[in-house]
Amino acid sequence: MWKEEYEVHFDFLLQLLDANLTDVLSDSDECDLSGPELLERGSTDTLANGCRVDCEAARRLAKRLFHLDGFKRCDVARHLGKNNDFSQLVASEYLSFFDFSGLSLDRALRNFLKAFPLMGETQERERVLVHFSERFCHCNPQTPSSEDGAHTLTCALMLLNTDLHGHNIGKKMSCQQFISNLDGLNNGKDFPKELLKVLYNSIKNEKLEWAIEEEELRKSLSELVEEQCEGGSKRVARVTDGNNPFIAIPILLNAVTYKHGVLNRKSHADMDGKRTPRGRRGWKKFYAVLKGMILYLQKDEYKPDADLSEVDLKNAVRTHHALATRATDYSKRANVLKLKTSDWRVFLLQAPSEEEMMSWIFRINLVAALFSAPAFPAAIGSMKKFCRPLLPSSGTRLSQDEQLLSHESKLKQMSLEVEEHRKNPPSPDPKSREWEEYRLKEHYLTYEKSRYETYISLLQAKIHAETDDLEKIEASVMMGLGGDRPRCGQEGRLRKTQSSPSISQAQGGLNGRAAGRTAPGQRS
Repeated sequence: MWKEEYEVHFDFLLQLLDANLTDVLSDSDECDLSGPELLERGSTDTLANGCRVDCEAARRLAKRLFHLDGFKRCDVARHLGKNNDFSQLVASEYLSFFDFSGLSLDRALRNFLKAFPLMGETQERERVLVHFSERFCHCNPQTPSSEDGAHTLTCALMLLNTDLHGHNIGKKMSCQQFISNLDGLNNGKDFPKELLKVLYNSIKNEKLEWAIEEEELRKSLSELVEEQCEGGSKRVARVTDGNNPFIAIPILLNAVTYKHGVLNRKSHADMDGKRTPRGRRGWKKFYAVLKGMILYLQKDEYKPDADLSEVDLKNAVRTHHALATRATDYSKRANVLKLKTSDWRVFLLQAPSEEEMMSWIFRINLVAALFSAPAFPAAIGSMKKFCRPLLPSSGTRLSQDEQLLSHESKLKQMSLEVEEHRKNPPSPDPKSREWEEYRLKEHYLTYEKSRYETYISLLQAKIHAETDDLEKIEASVMMGLGGDRPRCGQEGRLRKTQSSPSISQAQGGLNGRAAGRTAPGQRS
């Protein structure tokens, strides 16, 4: 990964450390059976959340996990990273089997990562590393950092490993950059520079190794779960970078397909809005498929039952918290839309017609508005440099009305922050670093304000349409655009498509609580 990607993921680390994310990250749901009861019945499924604590059962499960008694290594992480008391007890008991006494942090981490593949959602993996950091400090009470400091270093080492040994293009993270990124993060103080230099050189000279080889990891991940959700099932697979499981694209194998068709793509900006190098800016033709909250750009024509190839996954674009707009500042080609992702990558996408361009804009934005999970609370820290909050890639658990209220709350917050920001301009020198930070923050705030305005408008239109039929909602919205609506032929309406999926069905029914319904006219 490039340095910019390292910094984005490191910003997320800061948010997890500094903000109280209990409510946001909680994935606890009431269940009929407690963790101990599930264990007594011999279940090896992922532990349900919200279950009562049983220390003895947690101890028994931890022992079985450590000795792989009835479990595979790819099962372990699922039982350690949940956000409930029982899972935390299991994780604590599991870590008690490790003795890190006298080991350096990087050596202890290497031993730990060889025990099992660290898989799951980002917040789940982060919780497992919290337990690792606590155990390391318990075994090494003389360590120069606190448990929070050890956790900061642990996550930083994993991200550094990706930067130095990943399949990157461009300049690697230097030792000085690594040290600078950790300034003030040891309970407000700096880590000893000699310690950071030793850790940096350790990762540089020997990359972190996981419990199983990458190909085995990919295979086990693709077969990992077939979970039951409210009113329906959700098949999930995940492809991770073999150098860092923190960077992954989740794939809902039976997610709803909202749109597909031919698009030409041009990469305009990489992560954080950095201009894409000239050699990688060319136009390429793809068969695009908007499936769930992921836009797949495939080489071959779309086939509903075909498996995704490695190339398809490599070109996939997450659309959570994304915004698609008409590319008004690009005039070299017609019917071009601009897609800006949550990490501020920018793609130009050319559709065959203006009608298709407007349809892609509408469907990408509506899916993002309906199913993007609420943003994490802003990070609290001593860093003066402005850092964009990292936005969660998981699907929302809110109902449709709650989602609308969440967007309205964020719009109000952004509007107030824009006003407050403009009241406090920096020093008069427009070339100063303060002015650059000021302009960057204002650009972020105004963009977020525009994004939430779009989301609110589309959600309100969907509610007003009183239907879940995507084509009918689209027709209603397009007819309300006046002069901006696409040319739809003599009938004055949108061209009929072969299928019209139900928009409430996506993401396993988390939004709108409609997982069990069948979309009218939807293809399987």
